[in-house]
Order: sequence, then C-alpha cells, then structure tokens
Amino acid sequence: MTEGAEPKPARVVVADDQTVVREGIVMLLGLLPGIEVVGAAGDGEEAVELVAELAPDVVLMDLRMPRCDGVEATRRIRAEHPGTQVVVLTTFADDESLFPALKAGARGYLTKDAGGDEIVRAVRSVLSGDAGLSPSIQRRLLERLSDPEPPQPAAAEAPDGLTAREVEVLALIAEGLSNQEIARKLHVSTATVKTHINNLFAKTGIKDRAQAVRYAYANGLVRPPMGGIT
Repeated sequence: MTEGAEPKPARVVVADDQTVVREGIVMLLGLLPGIEVVGAAGDGEEAVELVAELAPDVVLMDLRMPRCDGVEATRRIRAEHPGTQVVVLTTFADDESLFPALKAGARGYLTKDAGGDEIVRAVRSVLSGDAGLSPSIQRRLLERLSDPEPPQPAAAEAPDGLTAREVEVLALIAEGLSNQEIARKLHVSTATVKTHINNLFAKTGIKDRAQAVRYAYANGLVRPPMGGIT
C-alpha cells in the first residue's frame, strides 16, 4: 500500500434471520467507512456456505437463528475457514450466549444497540488480531473473572429436566423478585428471563408465579420461611 493510501475495505458478510434487521444492518454498513458488504445470510447454514464461496474477512453473526445457530456456525467457520473472523452482533448479552460464542471462536461480541463507529472498531480490531468487544461485554467478562461462581445445582438433582439456570430463575421467583429484578441480578435481559420462565413453566406444568413458588418449596429448591408455607 502506498503512503497515504486508504486501507483496504474489510469484506463483511452479515448473518441474521430477521429480514428487516438484516437489511437494516447491511444498509448501515454500506454507509460506514472501510466496510464492504459482500453477502448476507438468513441463518447459520447459509453463513457457512457464503464464507466458503466469498472468503470474507469478517462475519457479523447473530446467535439465535434456525437450521444452524450462530454458535455452531461460528465453530464451523473458524474450523474450516480460519482466515475469516467472526464478530457476534446479537440482542443477548447473558452468560449463556456470550461464553459459548467466544469458546466457538468469535473474536468480537457486540449487542445490537452498538453504533456504526463501534462496529467499525470491532471489525478493525479482530482483523488486527485484537478482540472486538463492546464496553458492556468487557465489564461482564471482568465481573465473571473477579466474582466466584455461585454454586449450581447438579443437573441430576434438578426435577423435571430443569437446567441449572432455570432452577436459579425459579428460586428468584420464589424470593419474590420481578422479571426486571431477576434480569439485573443475573446480568441478562428481561427477554432472556422470560424465555427461561416460559421453558420452566412448560417443563413443570406450572401456570403462574404462585404455583412456581409452591413448586420451588415442594421440590426443595428454596427453603420455606419460618412457619412454613400455606
């Protein structure tokens, strides 16, 4: 590259299953300096195929997608096409989304409230060998490293096939916490909390929060207050 020449644009593929969101991201990226959108995928399977065909520099990867989710697509892309980096661009910033994506090989992680400048920085960072993490994700990682892991119930001891996180949410419901309070305590979005609640209700047959409290006490997931529960 000659002195004073502009750096070569980063060739980017966008993967998101929501058409309006995907088209909006593509439109935004088209306005950003140093970014060239070379393809767009509607799910993880298509993203892997486009990477094989186009060899982009970076994939901006959503996580919750049909056929092949973003974590599996990231794993395949990094294994089969190591010259392509992955930056996650998702609504979710909870541990159950963040850490699997990073373990799969994503070098960047942004939430969808990121601005154009932040996306450009993340793309440039991963291409230079650095991590492209939003400030909120960096804080979450530091919190996870500095705070000891809370004891998690053994999977075999959880009734009705509940996951450790679903048991944790159920226990917090029994403590009287609202969805918003649970989200703050677990460092997740309220949408993620609602998903966990819907899943545990479906598994247990619980219909409302009052039944959830009784279920938690009956199965020993929380200790009843003095005098018991009536």
